[in-house]
Amino acid sequence: MLEKNETRPSGLTAGQKLIRFTVIGAAVLGLGAAFGYTGGWLAPQRLTADRIANTFEPGGKSHPGFRRNHAKGICVTGHFESSGAAQTLSSTPMFSPDASIPLVGRLALPGPNPYAPDSSVPIRSFALRFSMPDGQQWRTAMNSMPVFPVATPQSFYEQQLASAPDPKTGKPDPARIKAFFASHPETAQFRKWVKTARPSASFATEAYYSLNAFVFTNNEGVRQNVRWRVVPLGTPAADDATPEHDQNYLDMDLVQRLSEGPLRWRLIVTVADPGDPSNDATKPWPDSRRQVEAGTIVIEKSQAQDHGPCRDINFDPTVLPQGMAISDDPLLPARSSVYAASVDRRTREGLSRPSPSSSAASSEHSK
Repeated sequence: MLEKNETRPSGLTAGQKLIRFTVIGAAVLGLGAAFGYTGGWLAPQRLTADRIANTFEPGGKSHPGFRRNHAKGICVTGHFESSGAAQTLSSTPMFSPDASIPLVGRLALPGPNPYAPDSSVPIRSFALRFSMPDGQQWRTAMNSMPVFPVATPQSFYEQQLASAPDPKTGKPDPARIKAFFASHPETAQFRKWVKTARPSASFATEAYYSLNAFVFTNNEGVRQNVRWRVVPLGTPAADDATPEHDQNYLDMDLVQRLSEGPLRWRLIVTVADPGDPSNDATKPWPDSRRQVEAGTIVIEKSQAQDHGPCRDINFDPTVLPQGMAISDDPLLPARSSVYAASVDRRTREGLSRPSPSSSAASSEHSK
């Protein structure tokens, strides 16, 4: 209630009201324009996460509930045993001496088809989520090739369009793919690798690479550009796949190997020298660069992806703990946004709905 000697503020004049409504209207329009620009509605030709995600739905067809890329996979669980050696590079708690960090992972094939034969591509992938006691996480998504074919999201989008199935034949057009590679000389290292790559008969015998560069910062604030890879430990290379292999032989091989004991990979961090490119995943760093063995990844169990612990995880490589950060590689924010688009689509399609297993392995396996 107003005191007797208190006067009410005078009302707004018509001019003041007009200015206020104009400011509010401009803010609303600006917010709408921002959403429109981000979603690509105001600039249909601008490259967006959804446009890239659409390339994994050739002909507008998708497999509801599955990831848009790397759709065929299997969950794994285990832990990371730190050697303590990488503590000089990063302040992350998981590199502390003798740290043991639980992990959930996923071994998979690239591509949008969850029923693809395992021998259809020579590339395998390994995604991991490390969960630290204080709640921090490190998520990484690696592939079995040492370099990425292209350096930018735009080039990746063009590669996807070039390799999309021709509606008339249902298969990629070799002439279109050839033309793409001819116009993208940065793919030379990848093409050199792929000429000798063969589909392996085991997930367990592959090495997997981060591909992109990241930045590690230690407790003294020293920053280093790094890449990492995981290398199988004590596992001889598997033979190439043969026509006699079942189309789901990778999962069955994994189950068999885990029935005999845990599988292990060494986590090796490569430290860049000044001048090594951090923004171009097509360019490998020289073998002479400093190598730090950070510890051992131990995989103990596997489980079908339709009900396993990896099913709902977005292995976004930009989710990093303290002491780690993304580099200036333009592929990293693009990967993050496209992964988010994939999660959004899967969620709307019914992420929690039981979906057909992409694998012959339908039960939990452990030592």
